[in-house]
Amino acid sequence: MRNSYQAPVLELDEPDPTTGELELEERHSLRRVAGLSTELTDITEVEYRQLRLERVVLVGVWTEGSVEDADNSLTELAALAETAGSQVLEGLIQRRSRPDTATFIGRGKVQELRDAVVATGADTVICDGELSPSQLRNLEQQTKVKVVDRTALILDIFAQHAKSKEGKAQVELAQLQYFLPRLRGWGESLSRQGGGAGGGSGGGGVGTRGPGETKLETDRRRINQRIAKLRREIKAMRTVRQTKRSRRQSSGVPSVAIAGYTNAGKSSILNRLTQAGVLVENALFATLDPTTRRTAAEDGRVYTLSDTVGFVRHLPHQIVEAFRSTLEEVSYSDLVVHVVDGSHPDPEGQVSAVREVLADVDADKLPELLVINKMDAADEETVLRLKRTWPDAVFVSARSGQGIAELHAAIAERLPKPAVELRVLLPYDRGDLVARIHRSGQVLQTRHLDEGTELRIRVDERLAGELESFRN
Repeated sequence: MRNSYQAPVLELDEPDPTTGELELEERHSLRRVAGLSTELTDITEVEYRQLRLERVVLVGVWTEGSVEDADNSLTELAALAETAGSQVLEGLIQRRSRPDTATFIGRGKVQELRDAVVATGADTVICDGELSPSQLRNLEQQTKVKVVDRTALILDIFAQHAKSKEGKAQVELAQLQYFLPRLRGWGESLSRQGGGAGGGSGGGGVGTRGPGETKLETDRRRINQRIAKLRREIKAMRTVRQTKRSRRQSSGVPSVAIAGYTNAGKSSILNRLTQAGVLVENALFATLDPTTRRTAAEDGRVYTLSDTVGFVRHLPHQIVEAFRSTLEEVSYSDLVVHVVDGSHPDPEGQVSAVREVLADVDADKLPELLVINKMDAADEETVLRLKRTWPDAVFVSARSGQGIAELHAAIAERLPKPAVELRVLLPYDRGDLVARIHRSGQVLQTRHLDEGTELRIRVDERLAGELESFRN
């Protein structure tokens, strides 16, 4: 059932940031963002989910850019919250020059946020940014409900979607690194223990004389030990990944990495190109564990395609660090197929966010093929604008198959060309060499003679050395 409460919409004229109106704007109220509610409309959907969704109010601070940028950011936060299993009731944005150091939003606006929480019956507030421990504590004390920031929300989604041993370890490491500085004690009276001191002076009174280590300190020590263990495990897994990567590289098979914003359709593209059968879900961060499949270009050259974890604006640094070994798969590839959601309100912003993360893992210098997906869902005006913005991009629809043949050809054209060109005459009983040439080299011309098969080919130096005795 829908909530009957209809909050008043506080519309404000957007100030000109060059005229000094921003300080006046800070005195005004929070601006509500329309259309974010994901309240369930039908009891069957409640039964389908079979769990009690958290009821959340979103709040953001708009410090720069246009009002569309601010709305897009909060709309993305709503999608993240819904992916995590929450029910979005309200979205609020405050215009400020910078977030408040104590309460994130302006101190005078916290009461308005509390009123919105009470009016909607929300039990959680999600902030569009990474909050300091003091900001989290102050907001929770004043709103009287749980407060979660954007980083914790993304970490929660990653925890739900991680399936492999490596993925689970990476997510746990990122969560522990995030929560370690945010551990909370049981009030000021327990912040120091008496260390076994007797009654009289120096103690904190009844209940504070004890073993000399607080629960908080014990938790912190155990978390640090767990972090050290997880880092060792991930390092060992990274060695295994590097061994597999070296084996692929030594075989001379080119590698192509599919990268892009979360929910841009990377797994759908992989399925279209290789019939991989990878899970496809209309949800953020549905893919956390990389998938690698082999496929072949029209000329017979074999190459690998790897699906990777999706990126997002302001991807938490804990995630980037924990998933570095996974993200490095992109940096060791020969070509990056950068998939963009063409139906998204801000595809240019998505491209910038992805390139920012690629730079973090030293993959920004690699050849890039931009692929604009979901063309069947984009309007004609958007398509024309994107074609003007990225004239060299390939425009496809993974759902309908539109443009997939052109994508195949574009990838094949950008694959690294083998270094050595030569002409060989192979006896008919050396079909194994012919197969290797087709697999890892490029066949430019073929003639069948009485003595055998004459081929004009391009291959790598290693295979060229093996074929030296067959040169024609």
